[in-house]
Amino acid sequence: MPSVRVNGVDLAYDDAGSGPVVVLVHGALGDRRMWDHQFAALASRHRVVRYDWRGHGESGDAAGEFAHHADLLGLMDALGIERAALAGNSYGGAYALDVALAAPERVTSLTLIASGLSGHEWPAEMLRFASERVLAAVPAERLQRYRDRTAGHVDPADVAAMAEAQLRLMVTGPKREPSDLDPDVWDRATTMCRLVFEREWGGPASTELGARPPAKGRLHEVTTPTLVINGLADLPWIQDVSDLLGTSIPGAERVDLDDTGHLPQLERPAEVTALLTNFLAGR
Repeated sequence: MPSVRVNGVDLAYDDAGSGPVVVLVHGALGDRRMWDHQFAALASRHRVVRYDWRGHGESGDAAGEFAHHADLLGLMDALGIERAALAGNSYGGAYALDVALAAPERVTSLTLIASGLSGHEWPAEMLRFASERVLAAVPAERLQRYRDRTAGHVDPADVAAMAEAQLRLMVTGPKREPSDLDPDVWDRATTMCRLVFEREWGGPASTELGARPPAKGRLHEVTTPTLVINGLADLPWIQDVSDLLGTSIPGAERVDLDDTGHLPQLERPAEVTALLTNFLAGR
């Protein structure tokens, strides 16, 4: 496993192929493995890089203050990538968008998949909905100790319960059950998500710093060709962000995928790869 030192932490990454560069940025529920299909397929025409955020996968711990979008730019610098197409899922999309606003000359295109958006405030209705379905997975006092990094021991049963609750909320979406997904998709998502909570609860305290200024309110400034991919089985409030991105970024293309939740690249790998391949071919 190669890694590179970026902003004081070792980031694990994979680098394959040759040609125009594509960097794949995973979301908060997993790690770089969620791009398996796209990484392998795109490498026939592109140099493709995927990496684990700090505190995720095989990268070093998240500790102290840091900014994920700064890590993405730092990774490009460390690997000698002057310009790249960025594809990000969930908050990985938000970080890719932040980079496109901070350094537009470095980004050839954006693909935002079930994307987040820096500066966006989730409505109270969504927060209540999520809390009702997630917070009951682990007793409140124990969950607080995990979040404070004072538990001393992380119970694997709590990790499994929280991962399942999060995946039921995000990956299946509000109108589906895990049984509606391909079992392999559920198993792979579960493996990644459990590792997220093992590392988060068992690691050092950290503070993520957002982009300043955030992307919300600046979408009209995006000059990078942009593709927005939305899963129609995802939470409606996340789909609202896709609506905002699709209508506010000048010239953005929008694709909706039926019966697809928050991880389209994992749930609909061939379709997402085809969309990416065709979009990149037009740049």
